[in-house]
Amino acid sequence: MARNKIRISEIFGPTIQGEGALIGQPTIFVRTGGCDYRCSWCDTLHAVDSKFHDRWKPMSAREIFEKIEKLSNGNPIMISLSGGNPAIQPLQPLIDLGHDKGYKFALETQGSVVRDWFADLDILTLSPKPPSSDMDTDYDLLDKSIKAAGDNVDILLKIAIQNEADYLYARDIAKRYKYIPIYLQPVNHSPPSVDNNDDKIDIDGIMGRMRWLIDMAKQDDWNNVRILPQLHILLWGNKKGV
Repeated sequence: MARNKIRISEIFGPTIQGEGALIGQPTIFVRTGGCDYRCSWCDTLHAVDSKFHDRWKPMSAREIFEKIEKLSNGNPIMISLSGGNPAIQPLQPLIDLGHDKGYKFALETQGSVVRDWFADLDILTLSPKPPSSDMDTDYDLLDKSIKAAGDNVDILLKIAIQNEADYLYARDIAKRYKYIPIYLQPVNHSPPSVDNNDDKIDIDGIMGRMRWLIDMAKQDDWNNVRILPQLHILLWGNKKGV
């Protein structure tokens, strides 16, 4: 694949952002293919697992932006750069094209790959992975990701929570980065299988974990955290492209 090509798993929208600080905001999603992590509860395996590599389309920044303009009818909108891990991809040209036309860009990454172009984003959500993911956090890379974004980008933290160990991990992250807003969300513990677009979820289990999270934060007097569901999961289950 040419160095200037971006591996794309899917482009869809406009829809709403389903999680984090921009929840409910009209958004077009550019989901890239490929990831340097393999979280135990990953719910986007179609953008992570190498078995789907032949479905990821190499596209130029201009081809991607033409698709965005068509979907948005040329009206500037928030673009969510997601994955997989979108930081793997050469996204600077796409960000430049979009900014020239008034579009904004929000990127979510675990903070394991650092890019100079983080400083050109509008919003950077760092989502380091807790113990239940079976992945380790490299705090040096996380620190460098924050530094790369600089002072002109809105930086946020978002932690998925499955159990008490994850909650305690999030508490430690919040203490380490006191100056960055932090969001918690319950893990979707009923993600689709690797090659499945099933919309069935354990809604009772997810909402039970929401209530548990709220109670834990209340018990600890943790009053500057925001606890949110994955709204798109509640609305559409595990369906892709909505």
